[in-house]
This record gives sequence, structure tokens and C-alpha cells, in this order.
Amino acid sequence: MAGAGRDVATRRIAVVLFNLGGPDSPAAVQPFLYNLFNDRAIIGLPTPFRQLLASLIARRRAPVARAIYDKIGGGSPLLPNTEAQARALEGGLEDLGTVRAFPCMRYWHPLTPAVATAVKGFGPDEVVLLPLYPQFSSTTTASSYREWMRAAAGIGLRLPTRLVCCYPTEPGFIAAASELVRAGIAEAERRSGRTPRVLFSAHGLPKKVVERGDPYPEHVEQSARAIVARLGLPDGGWTVCFQSRVGPLAWIGPSTDDEIRRAGGDRMPIVVFPIAFVSEHSETLVELDIEYRHLADMAGVPCYIRAPTVGTSAAFIAGLGDLVRAALAPGTDVRSERGGRICKAADLCCLNPAT
Repeated sequence: MAGAGRDVATRRIAVVLFNLGGPDSPAAVQPFLYNLFNDRAIIGLPTPFRQLLASLIARRRAPVARAIYDKIGGGSPLLPNTEAQARALEGGLEDLGTVRAFPCMRYWHPLTPAVATAVKGFGPDEVVLLPLYPQFSSTTTASSYREWMRAAAGIGLRLPTRLVCCYPTEPGFIAAASELVRAGIAEAERRSGRTPRVLFSAHGLPKKVVERGDPYPEHVEQSARAIVARLGLPDGGWTVCFQSRVGPLAWIGPSTDDEIRRAGGDRMPIVVFPIAFVSEHSETLVELDIEYRHLADMAGVPCYIRAPTVGTSAAFIAGLGDLVRAALAPGTDVRSERGGRICKAADLCCLNPAT
């Protein structure tokens, strides 16, 4: 599907892969945290106060965060994992023309302004913004989109640009996730002799973010139910839960640690699947693999299995390719200030993109 009136041999498409980013060394931890907490989607204070608070939080949390990253070699593997996804995606889109996928990190390198400059240098005819967040949130996709629009405007990058805002039930994503959960269930049954409970663990959000209309918990539930339907899991054999709570605010629940304790009380084996993460990083390799595994042992969980993220699985990459093709299809809504919208959630990130 080459697009109306274009020669595939000369067509150039940039696919920008939005992701969180992570520090690549111990020295990068504190500036990474500053960038995170200086995001207005995370802390909504006016600029000078937000910057001061972000600096304070980053300085206080840096020692704890460095200790976390020390457990996985001193830095995050998120960028190389995203690079691998980018290269795999390019390989499945060669029939569209010259396609280059650009990892674009929100809080650490490669940061959005540098990626926008690289995209401009590539000289594409069209740009597709593809978040590596299947479920939309104002704190992830919307934040990345607004930062992209600012950066692109700042360098005069004015091209047809389409946003894939979310894909919680995209068939390739669900197929890849289901096979990983299926394998985890089989392993738990082999080890424990019992059918496990499946915990679909997603990054949490403060309740106040959801109360403002953020659809993230609903999207996570949609993803979980699609996997459950594909696997035929029984009612009561699974639950959605949320991890990574920080700070004094009330967060959405139930929490993953509470669900692990509940499974321990029930002497129930569990399979934990990181449903909102598509590549390995500190929240899977440390929080799920080390901290929550230890909690499960202490709580009396007879078997703890953590299913991997979808990563570069063929079904997931093919699904991402389908999303790119859908975004490029003739008739897709393309507006320079709003992007191409796949669902109504985009309204939450496309409002006032320059702010």
C-alpha cells in the first residue's frame, strides 16, 4: 500500500517510536529523574516552582534509583531494546518505500529535539508517531506527542504527521502477549501442579489523573480482557493490578504487591505479565523479577512466574507494522496541529499541542 500518487521507490517514511527512556549510566540517573519530574504531565505546577520541586525530588531519589539500576548493570536496557524493535519494524515495512524508525525518548537520550532534527535530516515525505505504549495515558503518549509538536515546530519540520494514539487490543499485540502468558501458565502448572492466577501488572497512575478523564485504566482492562478471551481463562483466574507507586498521592488499584500477598494467603501460584510494558527495563527486571519475587517468597506464594514483555516477537512487530499502514492509509485524518487520530483518546493529547 504505497499511498495515492506516490512511487514506492522514492517514498520516504519516518516512524517515530515514543518511549519513556532510561538512564544509561549512574551519572545519568539524577538528570533523568529531573527531566521526568519537570514534565508538566507529571507535576502540574507553574514552571519555576515545578523546576525547583523536580530538582529537589531528583536529588533525593537519585541514590535509591542508582541502587536499583546497579542491579541491572548500572543503566537501563530500554534504548537497545527499543532499537531492536525499530530495526525489526523497518524490516517489515520495506514494501512501503524507504522506512526508517527512530526511537524517541521522553526523559533521556535520544531526546525529542535531537530526534526531530534527525527526522528532518532523513527528509521523509510523511511521519508516523507510534507510541510504544499500547494503552493511552496523558502522562505517556500525550506528553510525548506535545513534546514532539514543540520540537518539530521549533526546527520548522512541517510534514503530514499522523499519530497512532493507542492500540490496547491490537491483534498482533494480543497474540504475542497471549502466547507469553500461555507459556507462563504452563510453566507454573509444571512447577506447582496447580492452575495459577494471572496478574496483569501495569504501571500505576495517581487517582487524580484518572479523575481528569485519563482512559489508561480502561485501556489496560481492555488489553487484559482480550488476552483472557483468547486464552479462555476462567473468571476469578486473573486480575488487573498496578505497580510502581511513588509519593504520598492516592493511586489507582489494586496494587500488584497487594495482589501478590493475596495470592500468598490463598497459597496460589501466580503468573505476572507486564501488560503495559512492551520491552524490558527497570520496572520488569528489578521490580517484578527481584523485588516482587522476593515479596512472593515472603508471602508464601508457592510458584512465581514472570512472563516476558512482547519485545521483538513476530506477532507484535507485525501488529506495529499494521498500525503504521493504517495510519498511512488514504483518508486518514491528517491535520498538522492534531495528527492522525485512530481513536477518541487522541483528543486528550492533541488539544493545545504547543503548550
